[in-house]
Amino acid sequence: MASKPGILTEWPWSFLGNFKYVLLAPCAIHTTYSFIYVKDGGERDLSTFLILPLLLWRMIHNQIWISISRYRTSKGISIVDKSLEFDQVDRERNWDDQIIFNGLLYYLSSYTMQGASYLPIWRTDGVIMTILLHAGPVEFLYYWLHRALHHHYLYSRYHSHHHSSIVTEPITSVIHPFAEHISYFMLFSIPLLTMVFTGTGSIVGFAGYVTFLDLMNNMGHCNFEIIPKWLFSIFPPLKYLMYTPSFHSLHHTQFRTNYSLFMPFYDYIYGTMDKSTDQLYDSALKRPEEFPDVLHLTHLTTPESIYHLRFGFASLASKPYTSKWYIWLMWPVTLWSMMLTWIYGRTFVVERNRFDKLRLQTWAIPKYNIQYSLEWQKVSLNSLIEEAILEADEKGIKVLSLGLMNQEEELNKYGGLYVDRNPKLRVKVVDGSSLAVAVVLNSIPKGTTRVLLRGKLTKVAYATAFTLSQKGIKVAVPNENEYLKLNKSFNSNSNNHLVISKNYSETTWLVGDGLSEQEQRKAPNGTLFIPYSQFPPKKYRKDCSYNLTPAMVTPLALENVHSCENWLPRRVMSAWRIAGIVHALEGWNEHECGNGMLNIDKVWEASLRNGFQPVKLPK
Repeated sequence: MASKPGILTEWPWSFLGNFKYVLLAPCAIHTTYSFIYVKDGGERDLSTFLILPLLLWRMIHNQIWISISRYRTSKGISIVDKSLEFDQVDRERNWDDQIIFNGLLYYLSSYTMQGASYLPIWRTDGVIMTILLHAGPVEFLYYWLHRALHHHYLYSRYHSHHHSSIVTEPITSVIHPFAEHISYFMLFSIPLLTMVFTGTGSIVGFAGYVTFLDLMNNMGHCNFEIIPKWLFSIFPPLKYLMYTPSFHSLHHTQFRTNYSLFMPFYDYIYGTMDKSTDQLYDSALKRPEEFPDVLHLTHLTTPESIYHLRFGFASLASKPYTSKWYIWLMWPVTLWSMMLTWIYGRTFVVERNRFDKLRLQTWAIPKYNIQYSLEWQKVSLNSLIEEAILEADEKGIKVLSLGLMNQEEELNKYGGLYVDRNPKLRVKVVDGSSLAVAVVLNSIPKGTTRVLLRGKLTKVAYATAFTLSQKGIKVAVPNENEYLKLNKSFNSNSNNHLVISKNYSETTWLVGDGLSEQEQRKAPNGTLFIPYSQFPPKKYRKDCSYNLTPAMVTPLALENVHSCENWLPRRVMSAWRIAGIVHALEGWNEHECGNGMLNIDKVWEASLRNGFQPVKLPK
């Protein structure tokens, strides 16, 4: 929002929320019906029919740029290396409003203006006219409109909303108040209206110009340099005719320079070219990929989880992962992404953060939950994980934490397999079990004297049960087999605090994977379910409460946090991921994997000392 919002700041359909697409429905239905059912001897209006596909193409085109930009900047290859936060994602989530706005005007023009419908596929004279009109009047008028928008009166009421984004993303280019978009549409419609009035319009001319505007806008705000230097060496005058991402990034950091639309020509003429433009361009091209100090190795969960990643849909990534109905409509894209991950078959960078002096990255294994449960996939999975560990070791990464199912006992003995195979590893492998246990222990309400342990018995479950028994809290299990396994791990040192209980009367349950609906139904009203596993239990009881999987709230000093980790809320991070960060911050020179664990109290205190806090769930 602008600092002093003026009139026509809000979009007129903002109250509709996600139902705003209904505005396009009548026009889209009418044109589709008219195109399919033509009266005898009538002509099909292909150009009007293609307006909807054009709008869909614009959305896909923009999303491609968002994904590429976020992937590149996650590697540290960025022009402006500052933090991007949730407030910017929220401010820019309605970038599709301008596409709806343009679509309504396209339909209106097609219905009311002679020469705006029944367009041929190609007209050479119209395309040439469009190019000349954009290079001349449009670029010139935009330059002066843009300078006017930087006058304090208009800037505070309108344009400051756009400049709230110092670290630009491709879609930052269209984040403006409604009034600004009206002025931009009037400006960019000059070539389009000229084609209409002169009868030289064509489908390629119309769609090509709109795509060109999107392409250049997205490129200018992508925050990584993409234009090679040899292009300007071959044709030196090009530097006056085409801007670069580094050229426009200076406008967002300096504000009073580099006003031009796509052609820096007018900044050179009127003396508003930033003097550091060429230097920034050179340095941006030479910027190497950044290697982190701490690496978190996770994996995809479901085929649809690709949309929840940072380079997926920004609005989805900024919220805890939940299944959305409209994702099912994208099954062709989902299938294509599955094939791509299968063909590519390599670990990829997901996210980059910074905490104090530590550089952090998250990598993902291109495998899904179901593949981790298949016996014949274990060799492939272990190979991918081990390759990532060896690559991290080669790049000088200090600590690598294993997330989700990358540390399963049946797969790799909680990561111990890789340390046994590679005894000379310099990178410290962390499974995070100690902190996960600490989080679970500190989530149990004070005064609790008895808990029920349910679900798959893991390293975290064994350590949690043992610690509770040593503190005098009774740990109940419903069957003798689990009792014998736990008692054996305690070396018969349970102090009689490990018991068999089949009445499910406990109101505090520690739950892991495999908790069934039938068992949840046996819990008393008001039971608190505290997960100790990486994955949350399915919630079947509305009269009970469910904690998050072991996690903590991150300190504000942790930068570039604008996506959620799987199902966790904003700025909440899993204990397994935090464990790697704390390991590096404390400079601990040992692995935490296999059967080994660190001192639970020491890990908990270190986490609190470094600013991580327990999650406080709403009552």
